[in-house]
Amino acid sequence: MTTQRTGDQFLTMLSALANPHRLRILAALSERQVYVSELARELEMSRPLLHMHLKQLERAGLVVGRHEVSADGKALRYFQVAAFSEELTPERIAAAVQTLTDKSSS
Repeated sequence: MTTQRTGDQFLTMLSALANPHRLRILAALSERQVYVSELARELEMSRPLLHMHLKQLERAGLVVGRHEVSADGKALRYFQVAAFSEELTPERIAAAVQTLTDKSSS
């Protein structure tokens, strides 16, 4: 992500990263793009659980998914890590808090 995240987007990103399964997924995807079934086998995770985690990572802007049809007609969903960089500093947190839509969180 090239622009600075809003407070809500920042919180979504931090929440997505606060899970060991999602960190393992990001680590695996940092090496290459891969389709869901292959990633599930590699991480020894059920496809429904993997889909749930991928959805949260995608919502946070940390991964990007795309559909592709294989030569034998199977629909495959590929994922790869999105380009992102975020500096975690007290100043960055203060800036993020200013744009939170749920003011009860601040």
